[in-house]
Amino acid sequence: MFELSHRKVQLPPKSWLLLPRAAGHRRPDQQELLFVHRPLDFVGTFSNRWSFGFAFGATANKVMFLFSEGYQPLRVPKWAQAIVLLIGATEVGLSYFPFFACLSTEFQITGSVLGFFYTFTWFVIMITNIVQCPHGQVMGDYEKIIFYWPSLFCLFFLLGRFALMFVKALRVHLKMDQENHFLEVHQAQHVKRLVRKPPEKAQKSWFQRKVYEWDPCFQFPGRMIGTSALALICLYIILDQRFEELVDSSNGSEVLVSAVLQLKEFINVTQGVWIFTTFAASLTCVSYVFHILACYRKHMKRLWAGKKHFLPLRSHEPASSQSVVTIARYSGWQIAYILWGYLIIHVVQFLFGVMIMYSFVLPIQHGQGLEMAKGLGIGILTVGIATGLMIVQIKIAARFFLQPKILPDDKQKPLALNNRKAFHNFNYFLFFYNVLLGLGACLFRLLCSVVLGTWLIARIDRTIMQKGYEAADMGFNTWVGMIFMDHYHTNPTLLSFCHILLAEKKLHKSTKYYSFNNRSARVSTRARTRWLLLYILLNNPRLTELRKPNMQSGASAVPQNPCV
Repeated sequence: MFELSHRKVQLPPKSWLLLPRAAGHRRPDQQELLFVHRPLDFVGTFSNRWSFGFAFGATANKVMFLFSEGYQPLRVPKWAQAIVLLIGATEVGLSYFPFFACLSTEFQITGSVLGFFYTFTWFVIMITNIVQCPHGQVMGDYEKIIFYWPSLFCLFFLLGRFALMFVKALRVHLKMDQENHFLEVHQAQHVKRLVRKPPEKAQKSWFQRKVYEWDPCFQFPGRMIGTSALALICLYIILDQRFEELVDSSNGSEVLVSAVLQLKEFINVTQGVWIFTTFAASLTCVSYVFHILACYRKHMKRLWAGKKHFLPLRSHEPASSQSVVTIARYSGWQIAYILWGYLIIHVVQFLFGVMIMYSFVLPIQHGQGLEMAKGLGIGILTVGIATGLMIVQIKIAARFFLQPKILPDDKQKPLALNNRKAFHNFNYFLFFYNVLLGLGACLFRLLCSVVLGTWLIARIDRTIMQKGYEAADMGFNTWVGMIFMDHYHTNPTLLSFCHILLAEKKLHKSTKYYSFNNRSARVSTRARTRWLLLYILLNNPRLTELRKPNMQSGASAVPQNPCV
């Protein structure tokens, strides 16, 4: 840890391993697959991040096709279905591989041309499919358009992106523009903000305090943008499918409606609750997508500052192999958690909605509102009495069974018993009642666990396991490994340090400044070192206290000049 101006910065351990190597200085034992092209850098891609997001969005229809297990090219037993789905996922990856390869290739002109024609081919195929069979059995003539418009929009965006990429690459090739360095602008701004004095805190709006505050020195990597875009489009597709199923069920239930009036009421109630909970569950999952992005930024900033208190103790030092695997695992798992979370939240909300309808709404419609209010009042009174007795126990214990405060300024009494005989009688007579009260508390605990566990099932950034059992939450472990991987490889302070080293190396090779490293020059190495030491100590005065004192004449004396 070192101090920049007024703030402490925590670098990842062994961060020197991440320093860039000069060309031609690769170790013989260093193994690199130079012949393999990477379609997407899942660690620290900040350029073209929205393009990667729309490229992921173009795969949404195929991902949902696999998610619904509609991919069955072979008739295999159920135990082999996972292998078939693996084959299908590989097929989807190969089909859309050119999108990502053309966006991330170093040969920008070739990649933009090939990517444009490949995207245009997919766009024409999808348009042809919609034109040949645009209608459906539920939504009529516009069913295919409603289902495929997100993918069409993503492909249209990629067409414009590849065209713009071709123009930029051509300008760079003609030396009209310059290529960007590996240090991003927002990372350099983050380091500059660290070395400056913190500005005065301005008054924040309600949206900034309660919802989200935009930070110009932070950008989400392409992996997070792509995951969020694909999750939103998949949620839209699954909502469209659920709506079609709801319309089919309502059309097919007309025969049963005339049979039994009670069944008619049940169907009406379930349909209304299902529609309402559809929007409630979808709104919850959509908010989770954006909330996970906010949590990602918050966690990354805490790791950059060296703070790990928000993580369990076992997660402070995750295994390196696990962190590497989580980069490839996170996006797929996050989307699966969002989709399965939507289904689970929808079902649970639907059940609670039906319970509320049959407990409160229908009795009022049937003229039984008074009886319902009476039963509700009795229930509230029972819970109130139980809660009141719990509060009374606390008040009696504080008043009669604890010794007085040691000092008048103490916030509470010490944990020392007083009136022990009365305390034992108090415990005995309340023992049996506390058994019944504990039963209610146990049921309340179970209800809270079910509600919170169901409500947070889609959030991979927060564990739903109790303390000590976080290791069983594989989704949370994936999140922890992912943010540590990003912390190690996209730390702005470390990247700025590498950028300064490279710039210093280029500067020393120039003719004008080469004398600083030339031994035959007149500049004294000791004088130059002292000037640099003085500059560091002036900007970091606390380092003066940590310096080793100078031993002169057999006695320890701290020199007055910090550069001595």
